[in-house]
Amino acid sequence: MAEEYDEKSGELLVRKWRVKSALGALGQWQIEVGEPALPGAGNLGPEFIKENNANPIFMRKDTRMSFQWRIRNLPYPKDVYGVCVDQKEHCIVVRTTNKKYYKKFSIPDLDRHQLPLDESSLSFAHANCTLIISYQKPKEILAAEAELQKELKKVKTAHSSDGDCKTQ
Repeated sequence: MAEEYDEKSGELLVRKWRVKSALGALGQWQIEVGEPALPGAGNLGPEFIKENNANPIFMRKDTRMSFQWRIRNLPYPKDVYGVCVDQKEHCIVVRTTNKKYYKKFSIPDLDRHQLPLDESSLSFAHANCTLIISYQKPKEILAAEAELQKELKKVKTAHSSDGDCKTQ
């Protein structure tokens, strides 16, 4: 796992996981929080196939008090969307009444702490063709993050000048 934080605000910018394959080789990075890097940055690769830029883009961007997901390129009005908690599958479901979009996703942070989903903590808004889904963080998660921030204050940043690396 690798995490990237804003040095000033302490906000989590990127969290990504990398697991080993069955043969022990390192696999691709799986981004949990943050925006995925552009694949190839203009290089389309040997297949020359590119995803349509009008497709919905799903990403997670947390705030201090809530988990937040943004789904870009969804042009329908707010009353078309239905966002609810599926207690049986322990996930959040986004669907449209016009049957143009459907997505299920879980909250890995709650799964790691073995906490249940609460429908009253869920809210959503729509603006500029982007659906913004928010889930208020439970007090257990907030306490764990506060403890993590205390530990991070003890760690030196990557660009600090008093690192252990000596050059000659």
